[in-house]
Amino acid sequence: MSRIGKKPIEIPKDVEVKIEDDTVIVKGPKGELQKKIRPEIRVDIKENEILVSPERETKKTNAFWGLTRTLVSNIIKGVTEGYEKKLEIQGVGYKANLEGEDLVLRVGFSHPVKIDKVEGIEFSVEKSIITVSGINKELVGQIAARIRKIRPPEPYKGKGIRYVGEEVRRKAGKKVVTAEGR
Repeated sequence: MSRIGKKPIEIPKDVEVKIEDDTVIVKGPKGELQKKIRPEIRVDIKENEILVSPERETKKTNAFWGLTRTLVSNIIKGVTEGYEKKLEIQGVGYKANLEGEDLVLRVGFSHPVKIDKVEGIEFSVEKSIITVSGINKELVGQIAARIRKIRPPEPYKGKGIRYVGEEVRRKAGKKVVTAEGR
């Protein structure tokens, strides 16, 4: 039994949910999202709540049951509140700015790195903080990870792009041997 899958999902007042065949379509104030549901799982709407239950038993039914419930819950939160990830740039001369709706990073390479705008995602830059926001949690996380991967934080000086609040374990540099120790 899935503990997560058993919990009903409450539908907010300003959200409209439809189930067509094996797809859940959710419309809210921030936009519309849809998610395809696996055949092992059944999704029903009863009295302003979404109930997720297993259709047939397979080895992975419980895992898909909890996963499906969480994905539908994330879609509902996305169309009502939205999601955002914040990244921080650290390093001398490292900076980011917007050219139109595209993000341009200058992070120590011989050329600036341009990240094209993806539909449903918005970038904003304040000093050394890059904010990636949108209604699709999966897409926001994927774009933020792609930005971080351009110049991940290095362990000696800590330079690079990291999530806000991320701790980077620092390593000690080489020890200097003095002439007296010989």
